[in-house]
Amino acid sequence: MKILVCIKQVPDMESKFKLNPEGLWYSDANLAWRMNEYDEYAVEQAVQLKEQLGDAEICVLAIGPDRVKEMMKKALAMGADRGVHIKDEEPWRMDCFGIASLIAAYARDKDFGLVFTGMQSQDRGSAQVGTLVGEMLELPVLSTLVEFSFEGGRVSGKRELEGGVRARVSAQSPAVVTCQLGLNTPRYPTLPNIMKAKKKEIQTLVSSELGVQPGRVEMVRVAFPEKRKGGMLIQGDISQMTSQLMTVLKDKFSII
Repeated sequence: MKILVCIKQVPDMESKFKLNPEGLWYSDANLAWRMNEYDEYAVEQAVQLKEQLGDAEICVLAIGPDRVKEMMKKALAMGADRGVHIKDEEPWRMDCFGIASLIAAYARDKDFGLVFTGMQSQDRGSAQVGTLVGEMLELPVLSTLVEFSFEGGRVSGKRELEGGVRARVSAQSPAVVTCQLGLNTPRYPTLPNIMKAKKKEIQTLVSSELGVQPGRVEMVRVAFPEKRKGGMLIQGDISQMTSQLMTVLKDKFSII
């Protein structure tokens, strides 16, 4: 089986963020970079499946400038066999539809049995790319999985819903799977595997050659959350708190 894992390079969330000159995204200057946490679960699940099947090839795909290749080496050290780098200097300009169109354009004629993605990225957080890829490839999508199994060509698992509820889902491969935190425990690459990863192939393609479909969403403005004043704590028994609340609503907000 051929397996595709889509991964993304994101800033370390402890970084100090600044807006870019256009005010449309964060500046990538002076940031520490890492693999998107959700994508680590996707890579790990693909490697576990490869170990289960014994005869599988894992291709990891990433979109971005040349620096994403370093992040891809971690996935290769975890157990992926090869990488595909779709070069784009400013991938943030593409919306989720555009990103998914690039992935689908690459994967469409490659006969991948399974496509793994993280549930969402830590910087954009849309949770749409994996589902859109499935739609564009006309494949079933099992999203937000926290349990996974594969038997007889069929994917089964549990997906996380609101309130901690879990729904059991299944589909025949080929299919797309988006991975939620807690699906597994991503492995740490060993030193020998890190050295082997340096020799594994990373093919570079240019995004314009694959053809990005026009986006559906336009980025108008990005801003930091406005600082809010501290709240007011009302204490006392019920009658006292009610009286204080009525006074605040009348004098401060002119509601009453």
